[in-house]
Amino acid sequence: MSTTSSFGPELRRLRVESGLTLTEFSVALNYDKGHLSKVERGERSASPELARRCDAFLGADGELHRLVTRPEADSDSGTAGPSRSLVGRRAVLSAGTGALIDLGLTLSGQTVSSTDAPLLPSFRMQFDQLRKLGQTTAPRVLLPLLETQTRMITGLAADAQPVSRTPALLLASRFAEFTGWMAQEAGDSDAALGWTGEAAELARAGGDPHLGSYALVRRALITMYGGDGAGTVALARRAQGSELPPRIRGLAAQREAQGHALVGNEVDCLRSLDKARELLGSDDTRSGAEPVIGTSHVSDPAAMSTGWCLHDLGRPKAAAEILDREYRRLPPHALRTLVRYGFRRSLAHAASGEVEHACAIAGDLLGVMPAVPSATVNSDVRRLARELSRFRSSRAVRDLQPALARVLAPAHD
Repeated sequence: MSTTSSFGPELRRLRVESGLTLTEFSVALNYDKGHLSKVERGERSASPELARRCDAFLGADGELHRLVTRPEADSDSGTAGPSRSLVGRRAVLSAGTGALIDLGLTLSGQTVSSTDAPLLPSFRMQFDQLRKLGQTTAPRVLLPLLETQTRMITGLAADAQPVSRTPALLLASRFAEFTGWMAQEAGDSDAALGWTGEAAELARAGGDPHLGSYALVRRALITMYGGDGAGTVALARRAQGSELPPRIRGLAAQREAQGHALVGNEVDCLRSLDKARELLGSDDTRSGAEPVIGTSHVSDPAAMSTGWCLHDLGRPKAAAEILDREYRRLPPHALRTLVRYGFRRSLAHAASGEVEHACAIAGDLLGVMPAVPSATVNSDVRRLARELSRFRSSRAVRDLQPALARVLAPAHD
């Protein structure tokens, strides 16, 4: 018997052992009794969301979820994206060893040279401004500018005196890392991996070995959104060496927790969240004048991730409580962050059976989506649409469906 065909009988066995009638079980899960009956008889397939919720309610520790998902092949292949160099790998390595390379880059019509080292503070200010723009601007609008700026600063580093070369390379690495994030938001995972790899190489050339480990955390984000929990855990664990800064280890532990949640491993998920909370709450993570690694708009990343994980673990009510609380702490100007966690809030409330409230939250957010389109947020919008489809008789759901469909419709040039 295949794993998917054995799901129904195993679900029925666990339910009966728990002393629950089908009616009681359907009420507890906010699922239609007839649908659950067909799932138990093997007449309908179970979604991963249903499997997670059954796991949580029946205390099956991910057993049911494993029956409806297949392990990803080669989830940790070690590849970092396209083989092409996005900013000129030979130039980066040569700059790191002190050679002067003429990349032919220009700034306002003038070739960048060692005399332009004072431009670095200006580029640093531009980085902060571009990160702010990333909260209110479509990724595809920002990407050309980010790519140009990354190449420009790399050229500045290649033709700079040693005292200026190191900070230029490190700043270029941060531009490359942010470019990778915007590429992911635009739906181009290959480019996201490629730019993340370039960021790690630029950082190493600048004498910072740590950003390479953060690149693993970024790669784990891509596997997480791809639904590969095991690959997410594997990548995140590689970024938690004791020699790394607490910030990177904390973000890696947080990502590991999200991977465990995807496969229904609650014990390891909560343990990783505790570790992330301790590391991200340390004073060391807030020291230094460099641009902060990871989110700069979520005041307590571990708490927000706890709400995120609880939903994936099949505990939507607990998730909604935490997400509601943490959402109120987000700055009003951070539209992209508000949309991301707002849809996760809506999803948690919908899974809890609070359909009208979920639709009200989503309705406000759907009006903002055209300003900050996001391939990663769309994954939660799709999940929300599936969750709400169970409540077609609801007026709030029917009213929301056209707006949901518009957001999820394929873009046309």
